[in-house]
Amino acid sequence: MRALFVALLCLPILTQAQTNQDSVAIKKMVDEVLTNGKAYDLLRELTKKIGGRLAGSPQQQNAAVWGKRNLEAFKPDRVFLQACKTPNWQRGGKDFASIVGVGGVATNQPLAALALGNSLSSNGLVEAEVIAVANFDELEKRKDEIKGKIVYYHSVFNPTRVQVFQAYGESGMYRGAGASRAAKYGAVGVMIHSLSSAPDNEPHTGGMKYDEAYPKIPAVALGPDDAKALYELAKKTTVRAQIQTHGFFLPDADENNVVAELKGSEFPDQIITIGGHLDSWDVNEGAHDDGAGIVQTMEVLRTMKALNYQPKHTIRFVLFANEENGMRGGNKYADLAKENKEQHIFALESDEGGFTPRAIGITCSADQLKKFQSWNSLLKPYGTEVTAGGGGADIGPLAKVNPSIVLSGLVPDSQRYFDLHHAKTDVFENVNKRELLLGAANMTAIIYLIDQHGINP
Repeated sequence: MRALFVALLCLPILTQAQTNQDSVAIKKMVDEVLTNGKAYDLLRELTKKIGGRLAGSPQQQNAAVWGKRNLEAFKPDRVFLQACKTPNWQRGGKDFASIVGVGGVATNQPLAALALGNSLSSNGLVEAEVIAVANFDELEKRKDEIKGKIVYYHSVFNPTRVQVFQAYGESGMYRGAGASRAAKYGAVGVMIHSLSSAPDNEPHTGGMKYDEAYPKIPAVALGPDDAKALYELAKKTTVRAQIQTHGFFLPDADENNVVAELKGSEFPDQIITIGGHLDSWDVNEGAHDDGAGIVQTMEVLRTMKALNYQPKHTIRFVLFANEENGMRGGNKYADLAKENKEQHIFALESDEGGFTPRAIGITCSADQLKKFQSWNSLLKPYGTEVTAGGGGADIGPLAKVNPSIVLSGLVPDSQRYFDLHHAKTDVFENVNKRELLLGAANMTAIIYLIDQHGINP
């Protein structure tokens, strides 16, 4: 009994000693990232020497080679490829949209437009009256007017959503399913307001999916200024428009996830995954989406090796293929994890841009969250804290392999992200070095804490 009493008395001292040890270790890691970090230089190489990296493109394949070479240079225990088949959608030409009639009077008002990813060719110019609707409910009410028309969805962000990803999710349904919902009633084409609140006229592309039950009509996103002007016109009078797209699919492409690994010294069979996606859309450099997440992942590896950190658990650093228009890379990683009977306990993804980090979002049990939030005093000096709810598209499939896995995501400040997302403005020059490195520093810190203390309360 006396021994137990002494042990309990010493527990706060031991806990404080561990906290101090963690604080010192994290400070060393953060200092290394902020002083010697290579993420910004790597991002410059990826964006300026390779550029946009649409799945199936030579640029995407070059990016995988680039990623493997640079990961190997950091001398992890091993680097390997995971082969996967990816969609091979081609834009095929310059997308076009224009207003050609207003109130029965011929006109010619070109519209800034980009075909949505996976949208197929219009097979020439499609010209028709525009039916403008605010949402799917209005589409249903006006379904008898739709046949032979071009449907425009006014898919603007709700400006009251301070959490911008919430607004994106609400508007994203029109990009994803809008074409088939309109084709069901006989529409010949679809236009949407770009998923952006930017005060400019840059159109934003992004993935859509056809419902095989209905005709596959062309779909384009309009620049925000042109979209708003079209909507106001269509509410007042009849508007005729033309659209033209050229999209098509080639046979699936042979691509790879690129994986680096540090072997765990105590729990080698328990795997922690950290990653981002290597592909991007074709119209930009994919700097924030998701070049930032890629180079931040690589920076965590570089930092651990620079400081001779030996992890307890096996840590994998994954450059995922084909997030944007197929999710083949993330699904392949999960399929192989299941096939190989791997034990994945924690996964962290960075895919919300290279802006100032605000939090580490974690999806887990209440008891686990309490444990993770006890680390907030260690993270707050570097601008983040653990919050409830997090994950990512590429790591999400791991939950089907291990339902108890803890999924996490870096949460940067999101207010500027959708100004650039899937638009030609997502370029290296719009990434801030300091913000990018701070994100990598916080990712390093949370991976260190998970590795040291595990996921169980």
